[in-house]
Amino acid sequence: MNVAVAKTGKARALSDLFASAEGRLPGSPDVIAVRREAFEAYERLGLPHRRIEEWKYTDLRALVGEVLPLAATPDAAALKRAADAVKAQAIDGARKLVLVDGVFAADLSDAASLGSEATITTLREMLGNAANPAAGDLLRTITTDAVISLNAAMATDGIVLSIAEGVELSAPVQIIHVATAASASAFTRSHVKVGSRARATIIETFVAAGQAGAYQVNDAVVLWVGNEADVAHIRLMDDAADAVNISSQFVTIGANTKLNVFSMTSGAAVSRLQGWITLAGEGSELSVNGVNLLKDAEHGDTTLVVDHAVPNCTSREIFRAVLDDRAHSVFQGRIIVRPDAQKTDGKMMTRALLLSDEAEADNKPELEIFADDVSCGHGATAGALDDSLLFYLKARGLPEKQAQALLIQAFVGEAIEQIADDGLREHVIGIAERWLERRQ
Repeated sequence: MNVAVAKTGKARALSDLFASAEGRLPGSPDVIAVRREAFEAYERLGLPHRRIEEWKYTDLRALVGEVLPLAATPDAAALKRAADAVKAQAIDGARKLVLVDGVFAADLSDAASLGSEATITTLREMLGNAANPAAGDLLRTITTDAVISLNAAMATDGIVLSIAEGVELSAPVQIIHVATAASASAFTRSHVKVGSRARATIIETFVAAGQAGAYQVNDAVVLWVGNEADVAHIRLMDDAADAVNISSQFVTIGANTKLNVFSMTSGAAVSRLQGWITLAGEGSELSVNGVNLLKDAEHGDTTLVVDHAVPNCTSREIFRAVLDDRAHSVFQGRIIVRPDAQKTDGKMMTRALLLSDEAEADNKPELEIFADDVSCGHGATAGALDDSLLFYLKARGLPEKQAQALLIQAFVGEAIEQIADDGLREHVIGIAERWLERRQ
């Protein structure tokens, strides 16, 4: 006997959303089949909620409620607003690749300046190539996470960047995501492949153009780093105050490789950065650092899994959160050490600084160790500014807000100092300083 399950109003709305967007989404018939499969998976799961362990502190059903309709293809006016935002956010010397409302904007990008250092195409172009039988694989990821399934179903565009073996990029590549449309959503997915012995700095920036208002971002990046490479991946999320940003990253690291990952969140009403990083080659070093700067009623979540799949690798994680007003920060970090991953050295530390009695920090570090010759540890703290240090600075004539700002800069500095590039580090410090100025 077959039983038909009636859809609720919200479920029907989501089905209507996908049906209305499907005709605008790039892809060959095989790709469209992958999209439909992904959306069916999302429909079965729905928006994540607190009964799912990985989402227990970030209940999207309560915080978001619904997925907004897909943003329209940017017109000339939207591109002009985006150009102003790009000018304000571009990092000196970096080559820009710009996505506006989820669509690659060639006229705002510097793709040609990369020359022979890297090959660049767009996800839209790759998905639309009917001659490529593996195009659908660009939308597949090994996870049952609902927002990843929704990303696969709705992704409109993204950057596909390949850096050849032995190439050292002469300047960083900055992927800038600009939101111009209010009450709309953008879905992007990028693929970055760094060849063996290559050196590169990849920056991702999320910003709003003008008064973009309440928009939603669902982004994913798949990063593959070859053997003996040296790579920095920097992610800066400074969205509008009413925005929602859910970003996911899937990283695989080869042997004898150095990877430095840094993230900073200083905007958005609701944000979550979730990452799965696999050390798949021996002798590699991973550094993962992050800072959340949150105020008002902002909610920022960092959820990270570092998987030591092979022996003789090192990982270090340093995260800092500064919370004012009724802000809520979440850190969930898990280190997995597989049975064969002997001689693993993994450390993780997260600290939260509460500037208000109403601020909240949830820290959940975890270790899953299945090998016996390892050195692993984790720690978590939360507290207020040191009153004795505040008194010391105020006694020397500093106003209270300025004294607090100096202590906050020192608090987040340990994570920011892990950025090797001097210019990029100064850029990130500038973002933190502007956040402190807005707070004052």
